[in-house]
Amino acid sequence: MSDGCQVDFYVLEASAPSPAHLACRLCLRAWQEGFRVSVLVADEGEARALDDLMWDYPDGRFLPHGLAADEPESPVVIVPGAGAIPTERDVVVNLTPEAVQQPTRFRRLLEIVPADEALRDASRNKYRWYRSQGLQPHHHSMRTF
Repeated sequence: MSDGCQVDFYVLEASAPSPAHLACRLCLRAWQEGFRVSVLVADEGEARALDDLMWDYPDGRFLPHGLAADEPESPVVIVPGAGAIPTERDVVVNLTPEAVQQPTRFRRLLEIVPADEALRDASRNKYRWYRSQGLQPHHHSMRTF
C-alpha cells in the first residue's frame, strides 16, 4: 500500500466488552466496506477462541473468516503468533503486544488497547514506535460499542 497508513488506537474503558468483541465489530465493518482484513493474535489458542467468537458475534451477522493457515484467501483471516500477514490485506487489527512491522504496507492499522492498566504499557510503546515511523496515530475512547 502507500505510506498513508492510518493508525487508530481503540482504548477500551473498564465497562466495554472484551478486545476480541471489538475486533469482531471492527472486522465486520471493514469487510462490509470491501476491505480484506487480517487479525493478529498472540498464539494458536487465541486464534481458535477468536475464530469461535466470530461465528457467534455480532449476533445475527455473518462474518466470512478463517485461520490464515487453513483459509488464507478468506476476507478476514486470523493470524496467530509470528505468522506472516497474508499479502493484499488492506486492514490489520492487532491484538498482540507487539507493533506491526512495516505498517505502511496497509491502508489501516487498528490497535486495540485493553482496559487492564497492567497491559496498557505495550500499547504505549506501540504508539511511540508508530510515531517514530512517521505515522500520526489517532485515539478513540471506547466505553461501549
